[in-house]
Amino acid sequence: MHPQKPLLNYINGEWSTSKATEFLDVVNPATTSILSLVPLSPKDELDTAATAAAAAFVNWRRTPPTQRVQYLFKLKSLLEDNLEDLAHTITLECGKTLAESKGEWHRAIENVEVACGIPTLMQGYNLEDIARGIDEIMIRQPVGVTAVISPFNFPGMIPFWFFPYAIACGNTVIIKPSEKVPLTMQKVFELLEATALPQGVINLVNGAKEVVDAILEHPSIRAISFVGSSPVAHYVYSQGAAHGKRVQCQGGAKNPIIILPDADLEMTTRIAADSAFGCAGQRCLAASLAVTVAEARHSFTEAIASAAQTRVVGYGLDEGVQMGPVITHQSQVRIEQLIEQGTQEGAQVLVDGRGARIPGYERGNFIRPTVLQNVNPKSTIAHDEVFGPVLGLMHVETIEEAIALVNSSKWGNMACLFTSSGAAARQFRYQAEAGNIGINIGVAAPMAFFPFSGWKDSFYGDLHGQGRQAVEFFTQTKVVVERWPQYWSRQF
Repeated sequence: MHPQKPLLNYINGEWSTSKATEFLDVVNPATTSILSLVPLSPKDELDTAATAAAAAFVNWRRTPPTQRVQYLFKLKSLLEDNLEDLAHTITLECGKTLAESKGEWHRAIENVEVACGIPTLMQGYNLEDIARGIDEIMIRQPVGVTAVISPFNFPGMIPFWFFPYAIACGNTVIIKPSEKVPLTMQKVFELLEATALPQGVINLVNGAKEVVDAILEHPSIRAISFVGSSPVAHYVYSQGAAHGKRVQCQGGAKNPIIILPDADLEMTTRIAADSAFGCAGQRCLAASLAVTVAEARHSFTEAIASAAQTRVVGYGLDEGVQMGPVITHQSQVRIEQLIEQGTQEGAQVLVDGRGARIPGYERGNFIRPTVLQNVNPKSTIAHDEVFGPVLGLMHVETIEEAIALVNSSKWGNMACLFTSSGAAARQFRYQAEAGNIGINIGVAAPMAFFPFSGWKDSFYGDLHGQGRQAVEFFTQTKVVVERWPQYWSRQF
């Protein structure tokens, strides 16, 4: 018998045991101890959730937005009161440091705060007398049942890019967390239950591809939000659109940071190291290529190598640890293979993080920070997303060459510039082809009231998560043109 009980689904306001016949271990990536079992729920359980969400939508959409946001106010308070426990859970199942996990929750709470402004954010507009006695009004209405398919790397924050806005706008929601990190959403749903949201407004279905395909195909689900790798993002987008759904899919990245000679070296190195090695490089805004311009080459190369060598790697719950493990042993092997392939294609290993063994956690999925210099622009490591603590160094002579390098990429999630020149900063932000631009910023993560942007193969769709674009995604506009001739004739 397995020592752990399977996690539960949450459907129509009740916790339920899945009828799944297959289960996956939920593993602590630092200790490799088994935390729980996640059921691979069958398709019919997604159908049950969608049916419940569709039934709940009838009354939820009629609930005034001023009342809908009261549940979010309660949720915000509960998240703040339970932040330590929630952060501890992320560190256990995802491997981040406790500080990183807490930071993730602050970002999640920001989105709840913004969504609480939905009575204003949902406002349409009207124009009187577009013709004699005729008025025209645009109103926003919810789209219906929505679904969120979230990744492993931010199990707390990323669902909050979407579902607070969805329910505030009057939609109902189904969340499918990553099967690698399902514990965090269990905790969140305990808090959601405590808000006394009406039954069926928000539902949780654990599972893998079978549940995803059921979401893509289900006729009651009208909108889908996804974050993950670009191949899966493309699949979700194309299949969801083929079934007539509104879809937003955030994909992968290969984020460059550009270092000009006039950049503040100490600040740039510290920020670049945090960007490349924070969260073990497992974030879609991690710096993975550093492009030095002209004489910045030697000073930055030496500084970033020192920063990589001195970063403290270990269990995220231990004091003083600056970087935890990668999510699985398979990820560790894949990352190390990409490092080796990079060397075979011309790069030199400046700092080698392979073969890491952390005392007391020898079985953990650890890779220390790795720096590769003289990366071949045509090599695999220069183009493929590593999703690990690996920074490749490249060199050019002018900012124009650097921008051309940025724009030649198929990715477009983020690009950052480090400089003291306002003119260079303006040139870069104007010309660089990426959805999130940083100037002396290593992780250009937008605040919750801005959209989490993305271009090219890093995003599929039109409207992004967070802020006003989330409101637009989760609502559909209705234009009303009306004439009241009797009123007009009496008054005039």
